[in-house]
Amino acid sequence: MQSFFNSKNTNLRPVEPSDIDHLYLWENDTNLWEVGQTTIPFSRFTLEQYVNTIQDDIFVAQQLRLIIEDSHTMEIVGAVDLYDFDPRHSRVGVGILIYAAKDRNKGYALEALVAVEKYVFHFLGLHQLYATVAEDNTPSINLFTKLDYNHTSTKKDWTRKGDQWFDQLLFQKIN
Repeated sequence: MQSFFNSKNTNLRPVEPSDIDHLYLWENDTNLWEVGQTTIPFSRFTLEQYVNTIQDDIFVAQQLRLIIEDSHTMEIVGAVDLYDFDPRHSRVGVGILIYAAKDRNKGYALEALVAVEKYVFHFLGLHQLYATVAEDNTPSINLFTKLDYNHTSTKKDWTRKGDQWFDQLLFQKIN
């Protein structure tokens, strides 16, 4: 059986209650707060409520989080988020996290993004995927460029890290 969510080295699956420890680690890692919109820590209780009430239907929730696992060891290596789903304009944002340094540069992000593209373009029938990437995030820039996303615009001084301002680059892939 072919699945949009399985590939040679990665499996994508919905968030489960057993993922709370990983979510707790990721959501409370202040180094990641600079990438997203988080400004406060999350409690286990809050994350448990999220997992127990999450809507797996992207049309209802307007978002979807999938856990990335190594398909051989079933070890959790990260997550991919579809966000700001806009069915009217047929687009959705994508964000990807490979958390541990030991798991980076092994192709997990590339395989996960290819699987998400198949799901978004071929199953949901959307017109475009987009991602915003910090100008200093070279691995993500390389990932999206390798998969033929186009850098279409730059948001000047969009994020702050300490006393420095950084541009955000918008990448789009049109189906």
